[in-house]
Amino acid sequence: MSNPLIKIFAAFIAILLMGIWPIYTAFSSQDSNSQIIVLNTVTRFVDSVRDKGYITPRMFQEFEDQLYLTGNTYDIQMEHLHKRYDPVYNDDGTFQNDFKVNYEGYYNTQINARLFPHGNDNPDDPGRIYRLTSGDFFNVQVKNTNRTMATLMSDFLFNAVQAPNEKIVIPYGGMVLNEDY
Repeated sequence: MSNPLIKIFAAFIAILLMGIWPIYTAFSSQDSNSQIIVLNTVTRFVDSVRDKGYITPRMFQEFEDQLYLTGNTYDIQMEHLHKRYDPVYNDDGTFQNDFKVNYEGYYNTQINARLFPHGNDNPDDPGRIYRLTSGDFFNVQVKNTNRTMATLMSDFLFNAVQAPNEKIVIPYGGMVLNEDY
């Protein structure tokens, strides 16, 4: 009785190793390739914004189009930290001959409101340019929101139903170097 059970178990393991495991590694490789493409795309976009000092609707659309070529969906979070110099006063309102550097944060809501205002479909309208100043910081974080095929196969093979969706997470940013507008 135990001999047929061992043969069935051995056949199951053989099918798993010869059929399903190569498919899983191919899907994992596809995720790695997607991660490289997303990293290059995010790096190109952020460096372009940092070098130019602005974002146009066309730049952002090209960025999104390049991301979606991987076949995944993404959550794109942009952050603009505007550098501001505030004078320092004491309690009685006397200027202390000093300035404090503060950063004012602008995020997707404010940036997209400038890039894509309601009722303006002209992508070349100068009013749709989001401007940054030299010394500001611009950061982008991209995460995939869908379950990739490698994640689905991993869930099946390793019974890991609670695995997170995010296989591709790319944070990138830096200081704005130029104002080319």
